[in-house]
Amino acid sequence: MAYDDDLANRIRELIAADPDVTEMRMFGGLAFLVGGNMSVAASGQGGLMVRVEPGQTEALAAEPHAGPLQMRGRAMRGWLRVDSEGVRTARQLERWVTLRRRVRALTASEAVS
Repeated sequence: MAYDDDLANRIRELIAADPDVTEMRMFGGLAFLVGGNMSVAASGQGGLMVRVEPGQTEALAAEPHAGPLQMRGRAMRGWLRVDSEGVRTARQLERWVTLRRRVRALTASEAVS
């Protein structure tokens, strides 16, 4: 499955004012990097991948339409997958994109649990 172009455009509109934003195709989706660090992506599996504060991962993953991001069978601390139903409205998407703005760049070792 290819990433959702409409979702990518909606993300693009929300982060357009952020400095140092670049886009890169990765993991079958379209990732948005800030200062070279991935912060949010339109996932190739549908929905959104979003960077969150590691300490909030479990609480946010328990919310409707959200869950921990799994890579090679491992939960990625500080990362969530939000399904398409959880980003259907502008308000839903803006909430998740706003959360990723609060996160500072972390090293890869801090992201893996």
